[in-house]
Amino acid sequence: MSQTSENTASNSLIAFQGEAGAYSQLACQQMTPNLTPLPCATFEDMYAAVSGGKADHAMVPIENSLAGRVADNHHLLPESGLHIIGEHFLRVNHTLLGVRGADKDKLVEVFSHVHALGQCRNILRRLGVKGHMYHDTAGAARHIAEMGDKSYGAIASILSAEIYDLDILETEAEDADHNTTRFLLMSREPQTPPQDTPTMMSFVFQVRNVPAALYKAMGGFATNGVNMTKLESYQLGGSFQATQFYADIEGHPDDKSVQLALEELDFYSTVVTILGVYPKSDFRDGL
Repeated sequence: MSQTSENTASNSLIAFQGEAGAYSQLACQQMTPNLTPLPCATFEDMYAAVSGGKADHAMVPIENSLAGRVADNHHLLPESGLHIIGEHFLRVNHTLLGVRGADKDKLVEVFSHVHALGQCRNILRRLGVKGHMYHDTAGAARHIAEMGDKSYGAIASILSAEIYDLDILETEAEDADHNTTRFLLMSREPQTPPQDTPTMMSFVFQVRNVPAALYKAMGGFATNGVNMTKLESYQLGGSFQATQFYADIEGHPDDKSVQLALEELDFYSTVVTILGVYPKSDFRDGL
């Protein structure tokens, strides 16, 4: 169990987007097994549950090794008023599910989220079934359970099979064995780890409208030996001229090298907002 999860109360709720059995719930169980998962229909509802006091934490998917960034959260996270206090990497093992007594060779249609269908093309092609897009993998599992038709299947988590009493027709249904989603654990209050802890920092910034501003803003991290593991850009307010950047770095705010790099970033930026300082996941050591 992570240091962050040990410091949370056992009766706390952790919000996630999706229905019961979603991969985000699996991430909650793995990282914070002492918290009670709270399903939320939308990402906005998830953030509101924490900011409004209904839940104490949120499990936020930020990027996937196949699908890339979760664009909604790159826009919503900086405006949420919440703080990143941890990270978790979930290996996504897709499972082909059917109602009790179903035969995978007799399936006609398989329901799942568009990304899950795209990540399981080989098995769909091999079985000769049609993929049907659904809003949520766990919702697809619930849907076929409610229909009770043996000709319909779903691609979802093993947890969904348990919750909706479905048969597991095939495990590891995904095409790529590196399918991994990175989640951010968020709360209303920051929790900065000790300086001797391997640490990550996440922040967003907007550079000044001058030539080479981004190059110069990033130069401070290179010259001070600070490793930047992530840099994403996205448009603001529908404008093609207003760009915001999201970045992850390795380092603690009390490290002199990080302080110098952030000073240079601040000089060439109009806005710099720290989203969180949190322990680095052990998963990164194996990358």
